[in-house]
Amino acid sequence: MTKANKLEKPVWLKYTEEEVKAIVLKLADKGLTAEKIGLVLRDQYGIPKVKIYNLKISKILKEKFQEPTNLNLNNKLQKIINHFNKNKQDKKAGLSLIITKAKLKKREDYSKKKKA
Repeated sequence: MTKANKLEKPVWLKYTEEEVKAIVLKLADKGLTAEKIGLVLRDQYGIPKVKIYNLKISKILKEKFQEPTNLNLNNKLQKIINHFNKNKQDKKAGLSLIITKAKLKKREDYSKKKKA
């Protein structure tokens, strides 16, 4: 199989490019990350890869939302904080909390610098 054959749209796949974009945006509004959206498209809609339509989920999300990575990091940070508050003895969660805060600050500083 050549690379061109892999990216061909299967005959049984009935969705158009616009329909796929609409599905991705609908799933993003529900709060799913790009990774989870890909899994839902595969499992529930039967779309094996979005690249068949020459699309990327992250690019579709960037058109709609400003910073999807910052949203994902904020969600991750909240989950870690909740876990760490319940489990003070979890040293790995404490380290993960520090690292995630640093990543978030670095991305926010970069986006401020980029806008200025």
